[in-house]
Amino acid sequence: MAGLIVGAAVGNCVHVAGVINFLRLAEEHGYQTKFLGPAVSVNYLLDAVEESAPVIVAVGYRLTPETGYNIFKRLKEGISERGLTGYRYVFGGTLPVARKAEEVGFFDAIFSGEEELDEIIAYLEGRELDTGKIRYGEDLIERYEFKQPYPLIRHHFGLPTIEETINGIRAIAESKVLDIISLGPDQNAQKSFFRPEEMDEEEKGAGGVPIRSEGDLNNLYQASRRGNYPLMRSYSGTRDVFKMAEMLVKTIKNAWSAVPLSWYNQLDGRGPRGLLPAIRENQNLMKWHGERDLPLEVNEAHHWSLRDAHDTVAVVMAFLAAYNAKKMGVKTYLAQYMFNTPNATSAVMDIAKMLAKKELISGLVDYNFRVLTQVRAGLTSFPTNLDRAKGQLAYSTWLGMNLKPDIVHVVGYSEANHAAASSDVIASCHIARQVINNSLYGLPDPAADPIIRQRQQELLAEAGVLLAALKKLAEPRVVDPWSDPETIARAIKTGIIDAPHLKGNPAAAGKLTTKMVNGACYAYDYQEDRIISENERLARLSGRQKT
Repeated sequence: MAGLIVGAAVGNCVHVAGVINFLRLAEEHGYQTKFLGPAVSVNYLLDAVEESAPVIVAVGYRLTPETGYNIFKRLKEGISERGLTGYRYVFGGTLPVARKAEEVGFFDAIFSGEEELDEIIAYLEGRELDTGKIRYGEDLIERYEFKQPYPLIRHHFGLPTIEETINGIRAIAESKVLDIISLGPDQNAQKSFFRPEEMDEEEKGAGGVPIRSEGDLNNLYQASRRGNYPLMRSYSGTRDVFKMAEMLVKTIKNAWSAVPLSWYNQLDGRGPRGLLPAIRENQNLMKWHGERDLPLEVNEAHHWSLRDAHDTVAVVMAFLAAYNAKKMGVKTYLAQYMFNTPNATSAVMDIAKMLAKKELISGLVDYNFRVLTQVRAGLTSFPTNLDRAKGQLAYSTWLGMNLKPDIVHVVGYSEANHAAASSDVIASCHIARQVINNSLYGLPDPAADPIIRQRQQELLAEAGVLLAALKKLAEPRVVDPWSDPETIARAIKTGIIDAPHLKGNPAAAGKLTTKMVNGACYAYDYQEDRIISENERLARLSGRQKT
């Protein structure tokens, strides 16, 4: 135990939420706590200090600043008279009252509500409140362990010029609202960084920041060395992927890489690679990170859901992404769960789908394979109206908190209206942080909802059918079909893994038809106007009779 903290709202103040929240946070970091109540007199508080000898005394007051000043003076005098100066006294209240507390000049720390949780945690752990002296963590795992039980926060950022992006990164870092800045290079950089002669400079800055040299990356990274010193990471390239991975580690100390299993090629038009060569190369890129003990995220499942694949495909591809990462030697895996995709997915069906994914992925965890849960809002779920979009951000953050995430990937509320400026990033993170803070005090257990549980079990059963079909599809010589590039490519080509938006794509079947029914996405027969099971869908693909 770290020791005892005694807390109270003093004088005539009955507002105790701030003190109680501080005590709750302290308990999560190993302290014992004792709450004395609201409107506690100075003498009663000092009696309790004498009796219990706490390591910290937490004082709250949220009323008139001038009255607070008088109470703090009496408290200071009482401490001196009773010889209780050997304890740490901290204050929490509104900003005007906090300024009066500073004038009295005996509090060890003063919290006005403007601080981030990182700073309060640093104080509780005995570290300096001065941001420059707080060790936030030099890599993902260090930062994750420092921040517990609160999730890390990341946000995408990249403006059309290097200068704008550098200035924006400085502002974001100084705001201390997030832990990871996820750099978004423009399409030219992702596709042709090492082949500048192929770039069309008329498209410079399209989709992100126009990175053209290692110097650009170094400058972007240096801009983040302030505030709470956020980690940085970047989208991976869609070509020359090993060169890009090495450069990102060298320049911005890439917190983790994100690669797909079956995308960034002719399947989605984001690169010239064929499907099978891309799967092989993506697996080798996973292996490259595994050999260097670098964290990895495999962006896979939501790409299928964004193309209206039914939920069973999304669950299976989430599992296969993690399975392949583990097979390639990755030790720290980030499982990303994109909610609100497809858009008409209801809250209960969304949570059920994600719990099914999480259950399958958790089965892969062992002493050599750690999984961090990362949640995010759907890319296409944001309305163009910015006020309504803020509501969507709060809603999607609440949804994600039902998975007890380790990382919250905040999608800026401005997503459907304009590329996020630094002010949009900061505002979006504040919205998300408020939802996160409230959620950590306790949410209903989604697994106790019979509708969620029923849908989760249905998806697990259907996923089992699809995974079994993948095994049957493999050639006899294949030892492990779920990580065999040829089997995965064949599954996509034949339609075992499919999405409606892939119709006409030479790399895929594009035969699947789906429909949203009661908030979930199902394989659907429009001629017969009914949902079809995975057994029946696969039987039709193989030419067998309906089962």
